[in-house]
Amino acid sequence: MTAVAGSGRPSLAFFDVDETVIAEKSMIAFWEYWVASRPAPAPVTADAPEPPADAPPADAAPTRDREALNRAYYRRYAGVPPAVLEASGRLWYDGYRRGGAAFVLPAVDAVAAHRAAGREVVLVSGSMRPLLDPLAEELGVSQVVCTELVVGADGMLTGEVRRPMIGEAKAEAAVRIMRERGADPADCFAYGDHESDLALLRAVGKPVVVGDSPPLNEEAERFGWAVVPARRGPLRAARAVSAGDVRATGTLREHSASMVCMCSL
Repeated sequence: MTAVAGSGRPSLAFFDVDETVIAEKSMIAFWEYWVASRPAPAPVTADAPEPPADAPPADAAPTRDREALNRAYYRRYAGVPPAVLEASGRLWYDGYRRGGAAFVLPAVDAVAAHRAAGREVVLVSGSMRPLLDPLAEELGVSQVVCTELVVGADGMLTGEVRRPMIGEAKAEAAVRIMRERGADPADCFAYGDHESDLALLRAVGKPVVVGDSPPLNEEAERFGWAVVPARRGPLRAARAVSAGDVRATGTLREHSASMVCMCSL
């Protein structure tokens, strides 16, 4: 892990995943795969209403509602052996990664650039480990912080989770990791696409907004955060981040490229 010049302290980069690094909501995409690949459709209970989502559609609801939906979603997998879910997650990702618009290219490029600069990259997501570990392995990401599923005494998933990794939970996880690594938050990066990522973005000194979320873009304009487009494409098309992919706002407009990838510093 690289140290900030002159400080001897490490620098980290935190990334939300759904619609920040990958172009879709992983939990919804996986549920569709899961139902189609099972011998019989998975039952839908009163506690897990349609649609199978980790969040309300578009422009969202309060974090509290997203947490409730997150918990309801995972109750669908009660009674499933963890190894089965892990194997299915890897099969799903292997198919997903081949899509022509499966990834958000500026974010994928930023992951590579931060790694090349020696920074530790951490994925922080409300999704689950069986879906995120294959992505992390492919991108060379060292740590995944996510919604962890509870396994019962019988070795099966209970359908419950330890804590939805949403909203403030993401920020708290990032702060904990920065403290453990001895990193100064002012030297660390975070990337997010949704207003529920706001706490995570505020937890670091170098936040980057991905896409056109009005609340996040308002914050970016107000505080001079960097903004990158949620431009989709295949993984093989990921390229070095160009200055044209970054729009810095406020007093930092003239440093547009460096806000996303001060990765060589």
